[in-house]
Amino acid sequence: MADLHDYTSLHVGGPAKNFVEVSTEPEIIAAIEAAGDSPVLIIGGGSNVLISDSGFEGTVIHIANAECESEVDACSGATLTIGAGENWDNFVTTTISRGYAGLETLSGIPGTVGAAPIQNIGAYGHEVSEFITRVRTYDRQVKAIKTFTNSECEFEYRNSIFKRTPGRYIVLSVQFQLRQGEISSPITYVELANKLSIAVGEKASVVETRKAVMALRGAKGMLLNPDDKDSWSAGSFFTNPIVSADIATTLPEGAPKWPTSDGRVKTSAAWLIEHSGIDKGRAHGGARISTKHVLALTNSGSATAEELIELAREVRASVQEKFGITLEPEVNLVGVSL
Repeated sequence: MADLHDYTSLHVGGPAKNFVEVSTEPEIIAAIEAAGDSPVLIIGGGSNVLISDSGFEGTVIHIANAECESEVDACSGATLTIGAGENWDNFVTTTISRGYAGLETLSGIPGTVGAAPIQNIGAYGHEVSEFITRVRTYDRQVKAIKTFTNSECEFEYRNSIFKRTPGRYIVLSVQFQLRQGEISSPITYVELANKLSIAVGEKASVVETRKAVMALRGAKGMLLNPDDKDSWSAGSFFTNPIVSADIATTLPEGAPKWPTSDGRVKTSAAWLIEHSGIDKGRAHGGARISTKHVLALTNSGSATAEELIELAREVRASVQEKFGITLEPEVNLVGVSL
């Protein structure tokens, strides 16, 4: 029986009733079929999950397949098909070293390739959905392979069809389309542009952009470090809220506001948390707000899942009381609830 705290970046989680390690697509499918109709939890890097102290009463499948297929065209760039178990940042590093551009602003995000489309991971002005062409999955409902085109993935901000139908589609591999080049797309994120000493809208070296992103993430405690408990987190615990234009007008001057295509407005969860009275370093038992970034809930070394959830509730209630906005978790909650 595996203790799941050994497989998560929060170092929290009880035992798994059944635990299976798989490293190939046939092994993944066999493990899923062997589980039958019982609950299944897929774990890759374990970096975006908070698992109950009582563990998981089902089958946990730890995916480590990292197959890679590539097709390169001088005009269209590279089409890369990557196994779901490949480490995300290792993949990003490899694309840059091979002369491909696009993923540099997504550097340093923990987890695996298979988790990327589920969450539609994003950072510094870009989302992974911009580069995905196909997602190959196993459909547990019909017990067959199902491949999704980009549009069929129904990507939204930190959301997808895979996240909206939890447990049904198991990601096996992801196909990306990347352009060849040494220069980034226009840098649209102010913080990153400042770090690169360029104006918003200008371009930069792909290599230098990655270095800047890694430095920014490191300063916020958003790079996993086994020796730094301030990085024992699941990354951003809450998503940035998207609110109506009317609600956006009630926010104080200085609150970040980014208009969306549907007429709503996205604002900053971190700004709301800080301005609701929650300070960095605030603790509840062994759970603590990161001393570097209020959006990360961390394990100071002895935290339980319940302590982390209680701290998350405190943060959520503080923002709700101050601004009337309910924060939604970005982290996958297993056996616990806000």
